[in-house]
Amino acid sequence: MNVLVLLEGDDELSLQALTLAQSLGGDVRAVQLEGPYAPSAWAKALIGAADGGDIVGPGSDRGNEVLAHVAAQLDLPFAANVTAVRGDEVTRIRWGGTLLEEARIHAPARLLTAAPFAFAPSAAPSSVDTLQPELGDALRVVEHVAPDTGGKVSLADAKVVVSGGRGVGSADGFAILEELAALLEGAVGCSRVVTSAGWRPHADQVGQTGTKVSPDLYIACGISGATQHIAGCKGAKTLLAINDDPEATIFAHADYAVIGNLHEIVPAITAELRKVRGA
Repeated sequence: MNVLVLLEGDDELSLQALTLAQSLGGDVRAVQLEGPYAPSAWAKALIGAADGGDIVGPGSDRGNEVLAHVAAQLDLPFAANVTAVRGDEVTRIRWGGTLLEEARIHAPARLLTAAPFAFAPSAAPSSVDTLQPELGDALRVVEHVAPDTGGKVSLADAKVVVSGGRGVGSADGFAILEELAALLEGAVGCSRVVTSAGWRPHADQVGQTGTKVSPDLYIACGISGATQHIAGCKGAKTLLAINDDPEATIFAHADYAVIGNLHEIVPAITAELRKVRGA
């Protein structure tokens, strides 16, 4: 059976979805969708291009939403956040990574998204077809507003993320995290409790309901390590946790742990970096 894989670009999640698609057997056709984001119209375009074959998407918010629309339009089951496929049997992540579910798909075609970081990314394909969905009257573009990053590296693309949680204490407390992130040419993130308190905008939130990141280094400052947050940062190659609670859950996921007051430790790291760099 042929396999259609939706790519959002040459980003890591898309290339992981390509790996999943290649593991299914059959001829793999990679496609991208052009134009304004309209999940229902995008789903219709994918269905037409798939011609009854399997459809695979990245485990991003957009990938999961579009595949859900595909499933609704075809009246077929959809397995999101898949980590393994064995014929019509799949293993997938549930509840933010706390549960692995074994399931069997009873359908003429498999609709799947790859769980973030469950598959090694493939090399970018040599050929990617572009689909132009027919929007009809479903969507009218009035204005396109690009995200305002202030010239800084975006959270999703950053190689270093310095993230803060409740332990930072206040919106002003993020100043020392901003300073360290700037020195490392990284971005500042935060936990959900921080955005709920109004200390940082939702765009800075890392987690299951925020941005999923995969930096080379993730520095978690004053973050307890709730499941929802770990789901967003588990793709980090190295995790450094700073917390004054030696029993904090975050330490179970950390490669390096510093137990102590982040308001003393973070400035000390910044000062040492400046000393080494002669700044």
